[in-house]
Amino acid sequence: MRALHIITGLGVGGAEQQLRLLLRHLPASCDVVTLTNPGPVAEGLTADGVRVIHLGMSGNRDAGALPRLAKVIRAGRYDLVHTHLFRACLYGRIAARLAGTRAVVATEHSLGDTQMEGRPLTPGVRALYLTGERLGRATVAVSPSVAERLSRWGVPRQRIHVVPNGIDVERFRFDLRARITARRRLGLPDGAFVVGGVGRLAPGKRFDVLLHALAALPGDVRLLLVGGGPEEAGLRTRAARLGVADRVVFAGEQPYPGSYPGSCTGSYPGSYTESCPGEQPQPGARPQPSEGGTGLPALLAAMDVLASPSPEEAFGLAVVEGLAAGLPVLYVRCPAVEDLPPDAATGAERVTGDPDSFARALLRVRAAGVRPRPAREAAHRYSITRSAAQLMHVYEAAAFGPTPRVSS
Repeated sequence: MRALHIITGLGVGGAEQQLRLLLRHLPASCDVVTLTNPGPVAEGLTADGVRVIHLGMSGNRDAGALPRLAKVIRAGRYDLVHTHLFRACLYGRIAARLAGTRAVVATEHSLGDTQMEGRPLTPGVRALYLTGERLGRATVAVSPSVAERLSRWGVPRQRIHVVPNGIDVERFRFDLRARITARRRLGLPDGAFVVGGVGRLAPGKRFDVLLHALAALPGDVRLLLVGGGPEEAGLRTRAARLGVADRVVFAGEQPYPGSYPGSCTGSYPGSYTESCPGEQPQPGARPQPSEGGTGLPALLAAMDVLASPSPEEAFGLAVVEGLAAGLPVLYVRCPAVEDLPPDAATGAERVTGDPDSFARALLRVRAAGVRPRPAREAAHRYSITRSAAQLMHVYEAAAFGPTPRVSS
């Protein structure tokens, strides 16, 4: 099967990095179109041997992007188009129709109760979403919670398929040497109790809650924030005002490391970036692990607990990665954990979300002392190979099954 993935951008983000990881495991020939921002994840995809096309879309109302995108779809003779994130879902579904491709699947990565991809959900956004959704054959929800929201919106249940985000559990296995190296590189004292936060530094993630909690904790507690975004300057200012700036480390964005052995890249004229001819990843080849105490797995190893203060998550990928690293996790909202049976979610504790509740919970974790750090059972339930297999079933039904009927 030949599939084209269309995504709004390829900067470092959960949906973008999930796409890269997924393509390493999908048994399909896949190309990727990014409407905007061919950032670090685009470079990583190219290193993996994936053809990446930058459409050069100038803004939300760049209508000229539609014929350009339809031309790419038509020329590629794809069996299926898979769209990711709101803008790409809207433009991608329309362009696929213009190109004569009706097998269209869309993944809803970031739909909360009151916001989508960090933006408020207005009646206009909802109406536009539902109009575009009718042009596809299937909508993938990353959790049962998202599936229920889509159904309440009016998306027909027979068109909704739950395919959870996946992770490579082995990549996050705790490594003592990586912990020591990462702490030294970041300037974290050996005896410090390190609280971690992972995600885009944006208002919806509410990392300011962790800064206020830190101010109420003993001086040997450190906060390690992994991610980048528009709130970084504000968080640094807030930390200074609270008197904890010297106890906060901003580690920046951390793209998933590693590339397939033998891959190389080259740039060609126009919007196309392709892998070198004849050097595709071999079946079963695995990315090389990160070294030198860098990358998200090493930074998770450097932490003693992961805290997720976001009140609206569609899945909660950072929480699952923390559980794969054997960390105790404190969270406000995490469908990936909440949708599991209670006995499968050990190691994760839900808190109310205010600074005091986080401070109290962090003190409890600290008092429990150092414990072994095997991957938690919940993490094993979200294997990327399982997610890829589930998605292929959706692809086959969309591409080769009967056309679903949608009532007016």
